[in-house]
Amino acid sequence: MTPVQAQPDRREAPLLEVVVLHPRDAAAATEGGADRLLFLRDPEGGGFSPEPAQVSAIVRETDLPVRVMLRVDEGYGITGGSFRRLAGLAGDYASLGAEGVSFGFLDPDLLVDRASCAELATETGLPWTFHQGFDVSLETDRGWRDVAGLPGLDAVASAGSSRGLAVGGDELIDRAASSPDVARLLLASGGLVADQVPWLLRAGVRQFGVGRSVRPDRSWTKAYVDAGHVRAWRLLLDDALSRALGMPVD
Repeated sequence: MTPVQAQPDRREAPLLEVVVLHPRDAAAATEGGADRLLFLRDPEGGGFSPEPAQVSAIVRETDLPVRVMLRVDEGYGITGGSFRRLAGLAGDYASLGAEGVSFGFLDPDLLVDRASCAELATETGLPWTFHQGFDVSLETDRGWRDVAGLPGLDAVASAGSSRGLAVGGDELIDRAASSPDVARLLLASGGLVADQVPWLLRAGVRQFGVGRSVRPDRSWTKAYVDAGHVRAWRLLLDDALSRALGMPVD
C-alpha cells in the first residue's frame, strides 16, 4: 500500500455511521457508540426508501442523527415523477425527525447528474450523503469534481470501486491523501475492514460506514445489529486515530 503524507485534523474525531433496517438495530447501534444511522430497506438491492411509519419507529429508538435513503427506482437515473415522490418522502422523513437523507443520481452516460442532485438538495434543504451509486459512475475523477459544492452535501459514500473496498481501497486512500476535499467528503464504506482504517485516517478521512460487519455472521436477514460489534468499531476508530496522531493509547 502506498504511504501517505496527509496529516489528519487533530480536532475531528472519526464519525461512525451504521446501516440499520429495524428499530432493534437502531437501539443496538446507539448502545454501541455509533454517531449516525442510515436507515434503508433492501440493502441487497442497493437500498431503497422505507415507509414513513418505519422511519418514525427508528427515530423513536435513538437520539442519534438518522439519515434515510431516498431511492424508489432501480438504477440511479431520475424522472420527473420520481423526483416529486422523493421530494415528498424527504419532507415526510424530516417531519418525523430524520436529520438528513441519502441519494444520488447518474445520467444516461453514467456520469454524476449534478443538476438533478442540486435541485433535490435545494428542494429538501437537508444535509445529505451521495450514496454508493457514486461508485457506479464511469469517470471517477470527473465525479469528484461534479459533487464539489453541491448544496447540503457533506458525505460521499464510496469504496473506490463498485466491487468494494477490497478492490478500490488503495486507490481511494491515495485519492483522499492527495485531495483534502475528497478526504473531507469521503464516507469510506462498502466492505470496510479493520486493516484499512489506519491508512484512511492518515489520509485525512474522518467518516466511516459499516453494515454487515456489525451483524453476527455478517447477515442482513438472519441477525440484528449487535451492540458489541458496533462498540468494537468505535474503539478501533478511536484507537487508530490516537495512534495516527501519536497520542497515548489507554
